[in-house]
Amino acid sequence: MKKTILSFTFIFCFVALTKTFAQDNQTIFQNRGIYRSGGYAAISNKFTKINGDYANMAEIYGGWFINQRFMLGIGAAATTNHIPVPLNKQNFPGRKMTYQYGQFGLMTEYVFASTRKVHFTANLLTGAGFTMQYDRRDVEDWDWDDFDDRYDDDDAKCFFVMEPGVQAEFNLLKWMRFSPGVSYRKAFNAKGNGLTDGDLSNISYNLTLKFGRF
Repeated sequence: MKKTILSFTFIFCFVALTKTFAQDNQTIFQNRGIYRSGGYAAISNKFTKINGDYANMAEIYGGWFINQRFMLGIGAAATTNHIPVPLNKQNFPGRKMTYQYGQFGLMTEYVFASTRKVHFTANLLTGAGFTMQYDRRDVEDWDWDDFDDRYDDDDAKCFFVMEPGVQAEFNLLKWMRFSPGVSYRKAFNAKGNGLTDGDLSNISYNLTLKFGRF
């Protein structure tokens, strides 16, 4: 009887030990893989300053939304209003010379607690910025015959730009979200058109709508 009990005890210990060694190693950082995949697009309007003057910027971005946390995509934005060019900085004479600023590049966004009605996001655009000058005449005065006389893309200057930001996000519908936020645009090595890094770097406030599968 003692031998039988001893045998069962040995077998039980052997099975338990085998299962213990068969388990996966515990790690600090766990890789759960992709368990949910979606995507969304965002349209945004930004309020900022360029060269000390008010600048309105329209923006669009979007991409692949992974595990209801991380978005990987592209984005682009450009100014839409008149940003006056000082007389001593004008590349060519015009009645209403204005600066044009734009940026585009890789857009990443991390969403905290995406399933909650109200939550927060952090995003980052890294890519290229550009500036140019043109004569912004009233629409009724536009004449395509002299387009080249007041819009010279040879003066366009490109440089590196980064813009990190945060947003408070509201889940309006399953497929739509409203995300007001703030960001900081930082230009690097901007030259030409009478603008410096300091003239282009500034805080932006934005109102954003997002559409997609979250």
